[in-house]
Amino acid sequence: MSSSAQFPMANSTEALERGLTLAPRFDADGLIPAVAQSATTGEVLMLAWMNGEALALTIETGIAHYWSRSRQSLWKKGETSGQLQHVQELRIDCDQDAVVMKVRVDGDGGCCHVGFTSCFYRAVAGPDGKLLQIAPDPS
Repeated sequence: MSSSAQFPMANSTEALERGLTLAPRFDADGLIPAVAQSATTGEVLMLAWMNGEALALTIETGIAHYWSRSRQSLWKKGETSGQLQHVQELRIDCDQDAVVMKVRVDGDGGCCHVGFTSCFYRAVAGPDGKLLQIAPDPS
């Protein structure tokens, strides 16, 4: 996994929380959670993970890159599916340990490997934890 060395460390809490320098705080595995949402509708499309290399490539190219924890490799979203995610805006939270991206998706507009537009196509329906599919089945 690539190091997060290309990003500076904040030298104070004030700099981290109020400063204008990107100084992401990666977890012990060198990762930061990244949420992709539709730039058009605001719908949350997916949650994935980025390491320093993925975040740097995303910023540099304007195309979302992630770190696959299962494959232990860099992943350019849409490279094989045609569902490239063009980053319209990238935000980092107050303590710089999570990112949210507003994206425009190529291809069929989907993001989920199961075929749905969003990976969040089910809702918890009640206190028993039963799931309810809330999006039309793509098949």
